[in-house]
Amino acid sequence: MKKEYVVQLARHQRQQLCRLVSAGAERARKLTHARILLAADASAAGPRQLDAAIAEALHVGVSTVERVRKRFCEEGLEAALNRRKHANHRAPRLDGEAEAHLIALACSEPPSGRGRWSLRLLADRMVTLEYVENVSHECVRQMLKRGRSSPG
Repeated sequence: MKKEYVVQLARHQRQQLCRLVSAGAERARKLTHARILLAADASAAGPRQLDAAIAEALHVGVSTVERVRKRFCEEGLEAALNRRKHANHRAPRLDGEAEAHLIALACSEPPSGRGRWSLRLLADRMVTLEYVENVSHECVRQMLKRGRSSPG
């Protein structure tokens, strides 16, 4: 079966990968991907090993070898070596000012009839005081935990 994504490294790319691997001063995943590309190189200077042999030698899955080859062919050397940035990263619900209000509120006296602030009470009061449009009790918990504050 013919491979759809054939790695053919230019001389300067091969030298760059060899320097990277020999220095060994990068993350393990990046070094493994560099070794995969070197082993899969189908140019005249490359060994052109089979995916199964590369996977066995480097203790990775065959699908990892296939993915690295595919990313090299479609996106280039840097993309094949480095991890992708997560696209689902969201901005924090509470900014610094709202977080300061939350901590001040948590340190204040609880509402009458209550012995201490609950996370849900804090979340509701933040919305009532219009510091935020909406916030969950879980977000409040995470902010207080990060700030090493306790509600009550």
